[in-house]
Amino acid sequence: MKREEYISDETVVRRANAAVKIELEKKKALDVPIVVYDRQTQAIYHESNDGTRVEIGKRMRKGRYSECIAKKA
Repeated sequence: MKREEYISDETVVRRANAAVKIELEKKKALDVPIVVYDRQTQAIYHESNDGTRVEIGKRMRKGRYSECIAKKA
């Protein structure tokens, strides 16, 4: 592929956001719970269409993956 045929980073991000939005709408239409991460509480939830949230887990480690690996080495 030539360099002129590549798509820009902004286009990739826009397409990824649109794909996520479509998938969330699809799950709502099928009444399938979605998985949501809450940054404030650092918990993972199953969220259903009626707005109820069921906690399914907590964050296991803090920091970035690369930072954790550097500490072990």
